[in-house]
Amino acid sequence: MTRRWRPTVVLVAVGVLGAVLFATDGSTLAGVVFLAVVAGLAVLVSPRAFPRSITDAEARAAQAADGRPIIYWRPGCPFCVRLRGSLARQADRYHWVDIWGDPDGAATVRSVADGNETVPTVVTTTRSYVNPAPQLVRSLSS
Repeated sequence: MTRRWRPTVVLVAVGVLGAVLFATDGSTLAGVVFLAVVAGLAVLVSPRAFPRSITDAEARAAQAADGRPIIYWRPGCPFCVRLRGSLARQADRYHWVDIWGDPDGAATVRSVADGNETVPTVVTTTRSYVNPAPQLVRSLSS
């Protein structure tokens, strides 16, 4: 659990430290702006910015029933944030599996990514894609 939130906690700590350093130099406004920007980044990389994750087993069962792609991701991954942002409101058309929250999900990613835990990894009923372009992923749910 703590591993999933580590990038968010580190960003918030850096933001607070930076804001304090700016404030001690007399630049209170710069400190507030710095903290706001870093806190915004922390929100983007947090698990809460993604649709509710399910387990690998739940995702596979759901995919068998509805055919929707599975997206394997992890908190703090800039490529996952980019993909999530690109999908915007269409993110619920996919099944999301947090590989740090589900060891079976991590094993699935390793099985299709040459032993690496490279995310995002998208698995359809017929094919797998490691770090695909957002346009490709959007086209999979059409």
